[in-house]
Amino acid sequence: MEGTPEAEPMQVPAGAKQVGEVRVRWAWAEAAVWTERMLTALETGVKGGVWFSLIDKVYAMRNLLAAFAEVKANRGAAGVDHQTIDMYEATLVRNLERLSSMLEDGSYRPQAIRRAWIPKPGKRSEKRPLGIPTVRDRVVQAALRHVLEPIFERDFADGSYGFRPGRGAKDALRRVDQMLKSGRTWVVDADIRSYFDTIPHGPLMGLVGGKVADGRVLSLTELFLKQQVMETAASWTPDAGSPQGAVLSPLLSNIYLDPLDHAMAKAGYEMVRYADDFVVLCDSRSEAEQALESIQRWMTGAGLTLHPDKTRIVDATERGGFDFLGYHFECGKRWPSRKSMGKLHAVLRAKTRRTNGESLDAVIHNVNRTLRGWFAYFQHSLANTFPTADGWVRMRLRSILRKRRGGRGCGRGSDHQRWPNAYFAEHGLYSLVAAYAAARQSVRR
Repeated sequence: MEGTPEAEPMQVPAGAKQVGEVRVRWAWAEAAVWTERMLTALETGVKGGVWFSLIDKVYAMRNLLAAFAEVKANRGAAGVDHQTIDMYEATLVRNLERLSSMLEDGSYRPQAIRRAWIPKPGKRSEKRPLGIPTVRDRVVQAALRHVLEPIFERDFADGSYGFRPGRGAKDALRRVDQMLKSGRTWVVDADIRSYFDTIPHGPLMGLVGGKVADGRVLSLTELFLKQQVMETAASWTPDAGSPQGAVLSPLLSNIYLDPLDHAMAKAGYEMVRYADDFVVLCDSRSEAEQALESIQRWMTGAGLTLHPDKTRIVDATERGGFDFLGYHFECGKRWPSRKSMGKLHAVLRAKTRRTNGESLDAVIHNVNRTLRGWFAYFQHSLANTFPTADGWVRMRLRSILRKRRGGRGCGRGSDHQRWPNAYFAEHGLYSLVAAYAAARQSVRR
């Protein structure tokens, strides 16, 4: 079998699907790696459940070219070598041929990761670390993920939604909403402390090795886990974690938490997880307490820790509620969380500074891009969310106009008569209220 010469596929059962149907089901899998024969073996299972001889799929030029296309589409900054995507692309074939040879002969070693600190959404004073590999290393990680992802995706639990093909935050939110409406309103709202920085390398590699027996692929994966991290003049080699910002990290993070997903499902708990953010929806407080105890035991055994101040049990039918993936759930309703509103305000503040030298139409055009994307995600919020947000945006725009007339401070008072709501509508400002009304009308139809 291609990719697994030492692992013969199990016999295809009677009534096997027609040729081509397998490819449709795995349309997201990289065609440069996964032939229909390999996909069929993936579905039916390989002997012992372990894949051999995969490294040649990683360094194949077709795969590296596909990996570079993915890295280019995702853009991103240069790493420690200061080489941008455009610079790498200028001699792309030569670069990829050299990279393929190094991967084939085993001489490839990843360069250090450049650590950058970016503001936490909605929190100006707090920052989180972001690891930025070089373009070359991002290409290799993407090529490696092309090979590994289908192998693990095949058996991932249904309750996991983050960083998975064909799934996303909206699917997770829809599931939470369904469970709340079915009466599972006691919620374990859990938070793993510094998850991406604390994943133990040994147990993680044990899980990867449970399905992949190619020693060179395992060694390559481990090299990325142990990449040197460079920050200003200092550097160090991590002994735990998988850096946020690395192409391979989302897959590895899901692999490590997958046993928890299956353990909770087997115990009958309804857990919805998106990366390291998850909730468990229960019928009663006692069930929620039991679920939390089970999670804490698992975390201890896995070398992880629940954040004591951010992990709690909540009755979603009472005031207080809980946040999940940007939404706040409370008393049968949902709306953007305080953190989400803070993030929106932070983005719009940067686009509507009073000293902005652009024309009003240019400012509005830029603001509209943010508002449209925000509404696409938060359109299922409580109705009164939108007039409040619209009013805040118009206040920012009035402040710009007020400044240009020689005034000071925020748009207020007579500014509402000088520049009424209709004035901004005439200039094409996107209205969240109007968008919400149109969406509701569409649902009713």
